[in-house]
Amino acid sequence: MLDHVEIVFENMKPMMKKLKKKNYKSNMEDFLGRYGHYFQEMTILTENADDKEAAADEIARTFAECVERKFTSPKKGRIDGVVQLDLNFFMIYYIFPAILKTGHEDAKLIADHIRDEWSRRFKDSDIQYTDYDSIYSAFREKIFGLF
Repeated sequence: MLDHVEIVFENMKPMMKKLKKKNYKSNMEDFLGRYGHYFQEMTILTENADDKEAAADEIARTFAECVERKFTSPKKGRIDGVVQLDLNFFMIYYIFPAILKTGHEDAKLIADHIRDEWSRRFKDSDIQYTDYDSIYSAFREKIFGLF
C-alpha cells in the first residue's frame, strides 16, 4: 500500500521556488502526471474498505511514516525545523489539492485524516488545506500578490 509515497516530495524545493500563478499551474500538472496514481490509490483503498474511517487512518499513518523516515535527520533524530516548514507548505500547495483533485467522494475524508495525523506527528505542523482552485485563484502574479 502506497509503496514509496515519500517520492512525491522529491522535487519539493524547485516546485516551491519562485511560486507564481503560471508556475503553480504547470507544477501541479506535472506533479499529477508523475504522482497522481498515489492519490488515486488512496481513494481506491477507502472505496474498497468496509470501514472507510479505518482505511483513511491507515493511509494517513503510512503517508506520515514514509515522510518521517525520509526527512528525519540521523544526527538530530527529528526533522529539521526549516525542512518541516517546507514540508508543511508543500502539503498545503500540492499534496492536499492533489488529493481533492481526484474528485472522489472520499477525498475530503482522506485529506482530513492526513491533516490530523500530520498535526499529531510533526512539531509546529497544525496545518489546514483547501482545494487547487482556491489556491490558484488567490494568486495574482505571485501568491496573494506577495514576494
